[in-house]
Amino acid sequence: MKRTLWAASALIVAGALAWLLYTAQQIRQQSTRDEARRVDIIVVLGAAEYRGRPSPVLQARLNHALFLYLRGLAPLILTTGGAGGDPVYTEGEVGRAYLSRRGVPSESILVEPEGESTAQSIAAVGEIMKRRNLTSCIVVSDGYHIFRVKKMLEETGIKVYGSPRPSRGTPEATDNWVYFRQAVAYGLWKIGIRV
Repeated sequence: MKRTLWAASALIVAGALAWLLYTAQQIRQQSTRDEARRVDIIVVLGAAEYRGRPSPVLQARLNHALFLYLRGLAPLILTTGGAGGDPVYTEGEVGRAYLSRRGVPSESILVEPEGESTAQSIAAVGEIMKRRNLTSCIVVSDGYHIFRVKKMLEETGIKVYGSPRPSRGTPEATDNWVYFRQAVAYGLWKIGIRV
């Protein structure tokens, strides 16, 4: 009996590990794919901000979204992200201010300022898009993040394309760990744990 239980447990663990490795490979493939095309809106995933200024990661995401906007791929940009512990600013509002200072009209920028996690921000993005009858978007984030975000938005019926921000090369071991972590986060989301 114990042997059968142990064998079944080992099989479950091996199956879960195989699924995670397969998903990590899908995340890796998506991370370098630029699918930018004409859509209803560009969605920029939040990242840290420092007292009203975007972190280098957030600035790179915003610059990439601005580049896509200036190419005429969408008439709107949606910035996301909550306060992250800052009592004054949110990532979404910092994103809006940054884009406004670079010539994007305020009426072309929507903000989701509440999300404290990817899952919360994406749920809010889905609601905002539905209320405005927007059915397609380009998601701008770091490459490793796009697979999971696309899956979350596609589940709400939105047509989603990824466009990763340009990034510096990182060691392969670091990349592999990041892809694996994203696979775990995606797996948790699939079973109902929102992270």
